[in-house]
Amino acid sequence: MHYVTVEGLTKTFGAGPLFKDISFHIEEGDKIALVALNGAGKSTLLRILCGQDTPDAGTVWIHKGVTVVMLEQQSEFDAGKSISENIFSQTHPVLAAIRDYELLTDDEEQEPDIDKLTSAIERMDELNAWHFDSKVKQILGKLNIHHLDQKMGSLSGGQLKRVALAKVLIDIGFEHRHTLLIMDEPTNHLDVSMIEWLENYLDQEKVTLLLVTHDRYFLDSVCNEIMEIDQQQLFVYKGDYENYLEKKATREEQDKASVEKARNVFRKELEWMRKQPKARTTKSKSRIDAFEDVKERASARLERQQLELNVKMTRLGGKIIELKKVYKSFGDLKILKGFDYTFKKGERVGIVGKNGVGKSTFVNMLLGLEQPDSGKINTGETIVFGNYDQRGLIVKEDMRVIEFVKNIAEHFPLADGTKVSAAQFLQLFLFTPEKQYTYISKLSGGEKRRLHLLSILFRNPNFLVLDEPTNDLDLPTLSILEEFLLSYQGCIVIVSHDRYFMDKLVDHLFVFEGAGEVRDFPGNYTQYRDWEKEQSEKGKEEARNESKAPEKPIVVAAPVVEAKKMSFKEKRELELLEKDMATLEAEKKDIDAKLAAGDLPYEKLEPLARRVGEIIQLLDEKGLRWLELSEMN
Repeated sequence: MHYVTVEGLTKTFGAGPLFKDISFHIEEGDKIALVALNGAGKSTLLRILCGQDTPDAGTVWIHKGVTVVMLEQQSEFDAGKSISENIFSQTHPVLAAIRDYELLTDDEEQEPDIDKLTSAIERMDELNAWHFDSKVKQILGKLNIHHLDQKMGSLSGGQLKRVALAKVLIDIGFEHRHTLLIMDEPTNHLDVSMIEWLENYLDQEKVTLLLVTHDRYFLDSVCNEIMEIDQQQLFVYKGDYENYLEKKATREEQDKASVEKARNVFRKELEWMRKQPKARTTKSKSRIDAFEDVKERASARLERQQLELNVKMTRLGGKIIELKKVYKSFGDLKILKGFDYTFKKGERVGIVGKNGVGKSTFVNMLLGLEQPDSGKINTGETIVFGNYDQRGLIVKEDMRVIEFVKNIAEHFPLADGTKVSAAQFLQLFLFTPEKQYTYISKLSGGEKRRLHLLSILFRNPNFLVLDEPTNDLDLPTLSILEEFLLSYQGCIVIVSHDRYFMDKLVDHLFVFEGAGEVRDFPGNYTQYRDWEKEQSEKGKEEARNESKAPEKPIVVAAPVVEAKKMSFKEKRELELLEKDMATLEAEKKDIDAKLAAGDLPYEKLEPLARRVGEIIQLLDEKGLRWLELSEMN
């Protein structure tokens, strides 16, 4: 099914067009990533497709049967309403029934009102809402969204982002059969386990997707096509990120050759123009018109400004940072428990762990912004920190970009002993002369992040602390930043959920496992995940071997351990699992019979075979949960 047609779209913002006369199509099942430099119009294009903005020229046609749903970088919520009121805001009886049931069973510590619960269950039965409720449970659980009666105004930025994502996923899974899902940086504020779950969810769901993301592993896992806005034009590449890089390099080489040819023609035409008399013939006039076209092609700028970060680093002494028997906790939450570590020159440490285990607190302790409960943190006298944090730029009053930089320094020293002016340095950071006189408030989110990075490096740090540095940065800038960090001679500590970025840069990890435990793992993130999976498989194998081992005679009576009592909600879930598994078994048996008959045409055979695979996976998942619950019974 054809979803979207865009023809001749043009949009101008500020001094010049973001994009000019671009056209593309989106078909059902497409999963497209949109990439471009910050400020090139990615978010503007998404808003135009959603009807939140209008183009200066061109048309956008969306099939009347298609619903467009968008996850924005900063979603707006009613702060006075609860999580459940915002997530289940659609006025539909099924969603209302699920909301009421989930609110009653959300608090496992408190028994619900039995009359209200009975009424809610009857309503769920009447509307046949249990199947969709299980999907809602999965989404809320994986995104760590609990206490649905909490007010939105009390949530952190990361929690708000996860609620917005949950709302979008619930909306598209509910009743819109044909949905175009548009996502602007969906992985921001998600920990790695959530990102991996979202990858699998979007890959399995039959959803048509257009997204902007800086996470290259996420892009590769989810998308099968890349669209790039480059120099106001749109280019389409089928395949993964590696294929995009190869094809883009080929295109740029061809463009370069084409421009060189146009310049040769231009020189000849220019010579002819200068020799012509004032009285022009009709034939000469047509040649003059053609000259203007050649002139435009010959004037094309192919020089790619590079983010050349050849900075002068403050001298790093022998003593870096020593942590000795460091303890830190907030109430019952333990962050560090006797942590010991001595940093060495040139170390590149990645910090990973689930949200809320203390990664940011640890970073603040390194920077001296947070004090340990006990133990010592000794920092070398030569250490100059560069703290690139999630707060971004802090500007007291709105000012132009060039003024902001000049307030730090008029000139910037480079590693080779030379200096560059503030304006020249800004150009190295992809800020054109026109952009330098733009007010900071008018910059895109990514441009502000780029300016923040510039302001950090202006201080010549020798110990960089990067807290989620990839958020809101475009892929070209990220690649250049990675190249700089690879040659940087100082120490680097990176807190990031961007697996690609971590794999490329760090040589070992601090894994925050919770309860104050921190594992120093030698390797990058992918190596850690592989090791973790190996350990998990070994544990399962050992458990299987133990279950097969012959029983030994009991010499001493084991102490009686009281089994965890099942809640009403868990009992209800166990009953529903048994019904679901029986239904799936029956469906599988029916499909097996059809496949065995051997008289089905191919167009019916393929979807049935795919459905069998889905059923087997569902039975495995539900079977594991059934075993878990039945052991509590």
